[in-house]
Amino acid sequence: MGKEEQEEAKEELMEGLKALEGELGDKLYFGGESIGLVDVALVPCTAWFYAYATCGDFSIEAGCPKLVAWAKRCKDNYQSVSSALPHPHRIYDYELPLKKRLGWA
Repeated sequence: MGKEEQEEAKEELMEGLKALEGELGDKLYFGGESIGLVDVALVPCTAWFYAYATCGDFSIEAGCPKLVAWAKRCKDNYQSVSSALPHPHRIYDYELPLKKRLGWA
């Protein structure tokens, strides 16, 4: 993946995350005051945030602070969520060699 394609991928990812953040708005969770189906479906994606941001050299938190705060809230307030998610560094450790094998690094 060339530099131009990487920039396009970052923009596309951030565009999607900003759309999600817009749907979240000022609510604690996507459904309102308590965790719901949408939260449960989306929160596993947040385990990849560190890997994407580190490999792509950008900040998801800077672009989507409410979404990052929501992810932290889900993990901090619900033990079942935090215990079910892989550690973000493990995802990164998996992704980096994969990128190299595919010639993207």
